[in-house]
Amino acid sequence: MPQVQTALGSGVLPFGKDCIKNKQSLLSLHESRTEEGVTKDLKPIMSELNKEVVDLVWGKPSGGGVSTSIFRRWSQGFVFSDHEQTALKQFEGGPCAVIAPVQAFLLKNILFNRENSTWRQMSEEEQKMALCSTLSEILESACASPSTGFCFVTWAKGQSPCSSTLSKTQTQSQTQDMPRPESSQSPQEQQPTALAAEDLGFEQFHSILHKRTVLSVSDLREEVLSLYQSWRGCCGVLLFLYSVILTKGIENIRNEIQDPTEPLIDPIHGHGSIFPHIDKIKGMQNNQSLVNLLITGHAVSNVWDGDRECSGMKLHGIHKQASVGFLTLMESLRYCKVGTFLKSPKFPIWILGSETHLSVFFTKELSLVGPESPSEQARRVFQSFDPEDNGFIPESLLEDVMKALDLVSEPEYVSLVKSKLDPESLGIILLGPFLLEFFPDQDSGIPDSFPIYHYNGLKQSNHKERVEYVEGTALVLGFEDPMVRTDDTPVKRCLQTKWPYIELLWTTNLSPSMN
Repeated sequence: MPQVQTALGSGVLPFGKDCIKNKQSLLSLHESRTEEGVTKDLKPIMSELNKEVVDLVWGKPSGGGVSTSIFRRWSQGFVFSDHEQTALKQFEGGPCAVIAPVQAFLLKNILFNRENSTWRQMSEEEQKMALCSTLSEILESACASPSTGFCFVTWAKGQSPCSSTLSKTQTQSQTQDMPRPESSQSPQEQQPTALAAEDLGFEQFHSILHKRTVLSVSDLREEVLSLYQSWRGCCGVLLFLYSVILTKGIENIRNEIQDPTEPLIDPIHGHGSIFPHIDKIKGMQNNQSLVNLLITGHAVSNVWDGDRECSGMKLHGIHKQASVGFLTLMESLRYCKVGTFLKSPKFPIWILGSETHLSVFFTKELSLVGPESPSEQARRVFQSFDPEDNGFIPESLLEDVMKALDLVSEPEYVSLVKSKLDPESLGIILLGPFLLEFFPDQDSGIPDSFPIYHYNGLKQSNHKERVEYVEGTALVLGFEDPMVRTDDTPVKRCLQTKWPYIELLWTTNLSPSMN
């Protein structure tokens, strides 16, 4: 049996509007720790800490609470599509900031960790194991220290929506998206998988929560598996998000995010914080902390590599290669610059960010994430001297670029190269001619074409309003004039931040939607 911290007694505190106003406990989290068969009571977690969890996620919206519509949009579980057995569906806008990263890791585990070649087909048991393995991986990545254990936020005993007085109305209102009950489940164990009923509001939800902590990775995996019905049921996405946050640690998250006053979920629009502040310094990001926390285990707010100094302030970025990547349409609009650690992940799966939504682009072509070729390294180094992404550098920086690439950089030779690359004496060096001069006919190791897929969890954003992968073929051409020109679409513009000359041929009449 796993070693756990669990609630004692009723574990439930009264909750209402007055509780928020009086800054009382929002999470009824009572703890005990079981070690070597000995149980020791611990005092309840301080109410101020409980309030911090909600403030971190939702902020401090006017009126003391989160709107009913926003909370309802976030109160779904992890539910597989009826039409694509390895795809999760999203009922309404908002929770993509959690669902899309989980989908990306789910695809990684299905595509590259399973021996079964039919990756788009899974039984209910295989879905269960794949989802639980994915959630365990993300929780393990978020854990700040093994000694602190892994936290789970779930329903207090006897207080899940289906076993409480809330269940009747809620269950009756959710028949369309509820899967058939498994024969081994009792009615009390079955939980709805669609949106929560309106009578389970923001305040009620937080009044019936409970925290457990396991102390080892093996116990973590066992506990995640035992909570499968909670993950797929009502509010499963929020239960998992809170579990990740408490596993990471509130103080650790505050130390990593750029602006601790900005919530992880926008209290006005309900989006996860994934978009750059246009009114801030160019290149700075609004709290992308939620997405980065789930992708990398670190709640940093930026997408560049490493840390940067700006006006004496240290801005945290990504410090190592991620397992799955991230690309954003915002980069094509020059609002930010995604670094190599997210652009070139370990597996060929990328979360795509638009202005309002997250989707996933993926392929099985592992050569896309292989080691950098000399020309790819040269492009990256050249662009590091071009922070505005203009496609050129001042000729005064040419010597520095050549030195960084270990090219011959004697003054006489640099002067000769300048005259060749800038024959009209414009004072700039273009990226294309630079690469042609030093890395002609370089084979990047990437195939000329390969199958691709796009995932969007919103039913209404899919063809025929069914959550299914959109299939296609990608052509990656050289920087010389491409022979094939496809439509200019948001998906293509987003991918061009990684492959400037990529062309996409989809099997559907319409390009897949990023929104």
